[in-house]
Amino acid sequence: MKDIAFWNEGDWIAAIGAVFLFAVLAIGGFIATRKSEEFVGHPRGLFVLFYAEMWERFSYYGMRALLILYLTKFWLFSDGPSNMIYGAYTSLVYITPVLGGYLADRWLGQRKAVLFGGIVLALGHLFMAWEGMHGVTDPAIKQADPAINVFWLALALIIVGSGFLKANISVIVGQLYKMTDTRRDAAYTIFYMGVNTGAALGTILVGYLGETIGWSWGFGLAGIGMVLGLIIFVVGKPALRGRGEPPKALPRQREMALYGTGAAAVAVVWFLIQYVDVIQGLLIVSGVAMLGYTLYEAFKLPKEPRERMFAILFLIALNPIFWGLFEQAGGSLSLYTDKFVDRGGVPTSLFQSINPIYIVLFGPMFAALWQYLGKKGLEPSAPAKFGLALIQVGLGFLVFTWGAGTGDPAVMTSVVFVFLIYMLHTTGELCLSPVGLSAMTRLAPLHLGSFIMGAWFYMTAVGNFVAGKIGEATGGEGGVMSKELTLAIYTKIGWVTVGVAMVVLALSPLVRRWMHLGTLGDRAGDHDLAGEPGLGLEAQEAGLHPARRTD
Repeated sequence: MKDIAFWNEGDWIAAIGAVFLFAVLAIGGFIATRKSEEFVGHPRGLFVLFYAEMWERFSYYGMRALLILYLTKFWLFSDGPSNMIYGAYTSLVYITPVLGGYLADRWLGQRKAVLFGGIVLALGHLFMAWEGMHGVTDPAIKQADPAINVFWLALALIIVGSGFLKANISVIVGQLYKMTDTRRDAAYTIFYMGVNTGAALGTILVGYLGETIGWSWGFGLAGIGMVLGLIIFVVGKPALRGRGEPPKALPRQREMALYGTGAAAVAVVWFLIQYVDVIQGLLIVSGVAMLGYTLYEAFKLPKEPRERMFAILFLIALNPIFWGLFEQAGGSLSLYTDKFVDRGGVPTSLFQSINPIYIVLFGPMFAALWQYLGKKGLEPSAPAKFGLALIQVGLGFLVFTWGAGTGDPAVMTSVVFVFLIYMLHTTGELCLSPVGLSAMTRLAPLHLGSFIMGAWFYMTAVGNFVAGKIGEATGGEGGVMSKELTLAIYTKIGWVTVGVAMVVLALSPLVRRWMHLGTLGDRAGDHDLAGEPGLGLEAQEAGLHPARRTD
């Protein structure tokens, strides 16, 4: 007991976190194996998915918190290229769900896709724990180490694994409930809390181990977290009650061929993550093609659904602006925090836990706020909420640069302003992310529903790539982050974004009219194009219309 007195704060954080994680695992195992079909009023399968997703987010966000630091401090990439690699990585994470979702919908089924994705993810995180040469200070020699190919492979595995898992696990949540079940919204709220709980814990524990004990320790813990999630998912299979199975009997040979497609995707991504200019070209070409196809489909529709498509395009176009700024958190903002913030000895990666913690705290408040304003007839429309989101993300940078003051690197920025920028970005996220997902599912014609959702995530991927380009610019010509240059870039993007937000707010009444909420109605399959009257505007705004069919 005497030695315990000499533990520092970080040791206590790690110890308390480890005890908490084992307690969470025990609870998850209990729920997954208990006989009753329900737990606290919800299907037992919801909590199987809750814990599986929590552990996946634990591993993903823990690794994400370390990635930019690992690139600059271990592999010795300069700051600019490191930001670009980070941006390419996160953008590909949002593109691969198109493949994973398509294969699951057509042949594989969501459960097997999640299982395959989880295995690939676990391999990727464990490969991240494989380190190359130590003690090398020459970047050219370091990056010539053959072990760096293992690092690229690890990133590729995580990207493809996320594509199979993230595209499908939330779909199974919806399949546990009937379309008219009033518990559906509450179920997704519970599931969402698992996402952010895992993200916060992973960032703290994986980040702490990686920065203070060793990179392999942090990445190894992320891999262990993913394995724990897989165990709960496999053991809890009976609790899913047959949900997420293949749409029809799947021959073993066909199933293995689908897994082979996933393996081929890993090889393609392994190449792309090393040549980010290729990703940029692909994003541009496919983005233009996607816009052309959307307009082609829109102009075939009658007036009201056509204008809803225009509203969708307006909202989707704002995605890259928001996420391009928001995702500085894991890139340039993390490097700035490491170099120029008075952290008081706290590891840099732990600051990325602020966002998920804020979401857990503020999420219920925003849900209650929208509900209260809706009852009063004062709830902002979806495009207005997007404008508010952009104002907040822009103000976040302006407040941060104001607090930082001078560009002198010897004058450290107060940690208070790190908390403030994350707070404003989180409240902005709560105005845009859930609202955008809801708008896509409500406004898209039934026969284009999956395509529109794919377009939403695709533009999120574009935003992540834009984030890498912005981060790269903070490295200047020499590739090394300059405090003065970074603050100048943050100030510029802050004011530009606030200006864009003003335009969005001015246009929001027009876009709201394009949405035609009053006639959206219960859009069953035979009323796909025109909607069906009969559901009041207040109910529409509150999201109370029956869900559309998915079979």
